[in-house]
Amino acid sequence: MIATALKNCNEQTGRACFKNPFLSIKFFVCCHALLQLSQLLVSGYLKSSISTIEKRFGLSSQMSGLVASFNEIGNVALIVFVSYFGSRVHRPRVIGCGALLVCIAGFVMSLPHFMVGPYEYDQSIASVYSNLTDICQPDSGSKTLSNSTCAAQSMRGDTHVLSFLFIGQFLLGVGGVPIQPFGISYIDDFASKSNSPLYIGILFAVTFMGSGVAFLLGSAMLRYYVDIDKMAAVDIVLTPKDPRWVGAWWMGFLVTGSVVGLSALPYFFFPRTMQKEGTEKETDSQPRNDIISESKPNPEIFGNLSLIDFIKLFPKVLLKNLRNPVCLLVILAQVNLSAMVTGIAIFMAKFLEQQFSITASMANLILGAVNIPGAMAGIIVGGAIMKKFQMSLKQCGAMCVIGMVLCLIIALPIIFLGCPTKTFFAPGHVPGGSEEIGHNISKCNGKCNCPDTAYNPICGHDGIEYISPCYAGCEAVILDFSENKVVNYTKCSCIPHSGGEGSATAGSCSTGCFHLLLPFIVFSCLAGFIASTTHTPSFIIILRSVQQQDKSLVVGIQFMLMRVLAWMPCPVLYGRIIDSTCLLWERKCGKNASCRYYDNTLFRQRYLGLQLAFEVGAFVSFLIVFLVLRRQEREAAKKCNPEDQALTLKMGGDQEKKV
Repeated sequence: MIATALKNCNEQTGRACFKNPFLSIKFFVCCHALLQLSQLLVSGYLKSSISTIEKRFGLSSQMSGLVASFNEIGNVALIVFVSYFGSRVHRPRVIGCGALLVCIAGFVMSLPHFMVGPYEYDQSIASVYSNLTDICQPDSGSKTLSNSTCAAQSMRGDTHVLSFLFIGQFLLGVGGVPIQPFGISYIDDFASKSNSPLYIGILFAVTFMGSGVAFLLGSAMLRYYVDIDKMAAVDIVLTPKDPRWVGAWWMGFLVTGSVVGLSALPYFFFPRTMQKEGTEKETDSQPRNDIISESKPNPEIFGNLSLIDFIKLFPKVLLKNLRNPVCLLVILAQVNLSAMVTGIAIFMAKFLEQQFSITASMANLILGAVNIPGAMAGIIVGGAIMKKFQMSLKQCGAMCVIGMVLCLIIALPIIFLGCPTKTFFAPGHVPGGSEEIGHNISKCNGKCNCPDTAYNPICGHDGIEYISPCYAGCEAVILDFSENKVVNYTKCSCIPHSGGEGSATAGSCSTGCFHLLLPFIVFSCLAGFIASTTHTPSFIIILRSVQQQDKSLVVGIQFMLMRVLAWMPCPVLYGRIIDSTCLLWERKCGKNASCRYYDNTLFRQRYLGLQLAFEVGAFVSFLIVFLVLRRQEREAAKKCNPEDQALTLKMGGDQEKKV
């Protein structure tokens, strides 16, 4: 109706009337780019703040990995229905509804902050006014949490926090289902044939950009204290460098949720169909038959089927394409690469924090400003190389093999670029493996009645990190009231000193290998750049190795297998691997919570070793693809060579002549 009114306006006035932007596919592309960017902000922001959420609520890496992967459950469950209803619904409105669900998901995941009390540092609060509770006090009793407090903490942490995180992740997965497939199909239907690839390429570029912006947002939000809304700034005594610091993880969810909500509004004003770009006569009220048919990727197979018949036919088409060795092996290679990327996206920031003793904000800044842009550049370069040399399928396979070989060569040294495990003392842990040192420390602080849950790390002049001044036997503290901070701990009976009792500084000890951070970033960024060059050629191999009518469905199958085999299980797998390297767990109510100290060597070897294993899996898959494509190319060349056919007829005798 709007398009008809505009046409009549032009005929009556003879002048150009206001052009409704919601009838322009270019405006839709702009809106969809903004929406995909904001959608990736929500899911990417969770990954950037996952280590902070672990610390705040006492979650293990395995549990946080499960939370991170939960959004894929709702996504996978609806893939078949999206494939069926793709051309039967008002796609812009469905996209808008999905975006509103994503908006709600962001708000839901911020709710745990408002439902729990202020953050406490494990009953060992270090501040100018309360730090005396952390030092050695021989006359005080042992400080432990009561059973009632434990029960309240357990219910609050395990039930409320996890339930809202899981619900938010599930809503995020369900809301995100229609956004990309419906948006791409809508653009492909109503954009001109020459502009459609450009528009879709813009969307893919923005998708990767969203992940980078999410980590940069995480870097900014985690610079603020978690309870900045509950206390005055002058009362915040911790700094981001303190190991007990928890950033304002919840603020990012409010920001990203609001951005998604605003991005969803335009979709309720776009028409179900619009005039195809480059045409003049067809309008919104009179959609062309060819336009509608283009929105159905396989009308002769799926167009008139009921939902039940579609579900019955879906496995047959799935098996038919999975019997294609090239298609199956490329998807398997992409599953391995997705598994590698999943580990980087969710736990690389945590790895950098633990390995190089940097803040969560700095770790997110490195990922958002260096690693992710490097991967984006790799995808662009891979596509440019393909366009420059007009590659065949075999050449695409060779490019993928070469890319993975170079990636493995560059990634291998990364395993050796890391810091040693800290030498620390805690109940039940012997520093440096020396039983004698552990016995002496336990003896000298035995009179102090240290709190069971104490965690206020200090660095002694003996190079050992103690989990609190009490366990170092420190009986005095020097305070700077002007700057509201601890200057030094003195009279530490457990720290040897030539002049008598030793002293210690507040905070963790340095690992002394910060200089290795820059080489690590360079190698990891370069490896990610080279691995990303395989993205475009592998995608093209899939599209060219299946039948025309199956392309859209195969792409859906590809993403479904990537979700089921990589994006869902791998966060839990990585979390389990990381938890296996923990040396000291935080204990809450008799249960392990978050890890306080890791074996850095094991952490590095197992975490990066698992990524290398997935890279090897991708390399093997691409190598087999290349060999299969080379064989197919040779067989096709023989069939097309007249001289070979004549030779075959000559050698075949009477039987060949009869044929």
